[in-house]
Amino acid sequence: MKLKITTVGNSAGVVLPKELLARLRLDKGDTLYVTELPDGVKLQAYDPAFAAQMDVAERIMREDRDLLRRLADS
Repeated sequence: MKLKITTVGNSAGVVLPKELLARLRLDKGDTLYVTELPDGVKLQAYDPAFAAQMDVAERIMREDRDLLRRLADS
């Protein structure tokens, strides 16, 4: 699906078509979780449990960066 970035106040945004919102079971005012991937981003409905897991994963990656780098190199 090709979407165009548009101006929203002083920011930029993307308008999601009604059909996409229906397929994702989302509505105006819902919160999305954005995950950065090597080849783009993933948008999904916000799930507090998933967000908490991602917070833990990011903290571990930050705190144990050197260890994780050594593991990746071996």
